[in-house]
Amino acid sequence: MRITLTVIMTLLLGLAPLHAQEIEKIGIPELEKILASPDDVLHVVNFWATWCPPCVTELPYFEKLSKEYQGKGVKFILISLDFPSQIESRLIPFLKNNKITADVRVMTNLDYNSWIEKVDTGWQGNIPVTLFFNNAGKTKYFHPSEVTEGELKDLITKYK
Repeated sequence: MRITLTVIMTLLLGLAPLHAQEIEKIGIPELEKILASPDDVLHVVNFWATWCPPCVTELPYFEKLSKEYQGKGVKFILISLDFPSQIESRLIPFLKNNKITADVRVMTNLDYNSWIEKVDTGWQGNIPVTLFFNNAGKTKYFHPSEVTEGELKDLITKYK
């Protein structure tokens, strides 16, 4: 019988092995489904990428607040605009290194002009951007730039 270090650590210390975060790949139909959600919760949908410095700066705020607001009527979805071919080589290692456990999805449709107006008609394609909406409550706000942790918290409070 071969005993690996992972087995020893699991048995002795009760540590479970780490698994790569599951990343859902989405296209326009899945994006439309998110945007049409009838759930009576505030959706906070952030569009970002690992190669975008302001996106990387604000990502920890989304991670922290997604935990803080869990079960409190706020749903966070972080939609990565990284290339789908770089999920394993770049995105997953980035998420692991930065301890990002929030709901992350990757947009597979790289023809941005075919879908950005579905998010907001004024969106020019820049990132980071964040959409706050609750279709049941008829609220929608599109934030066209980076946010600080305080701004993010204030926007959640305002639109919740």
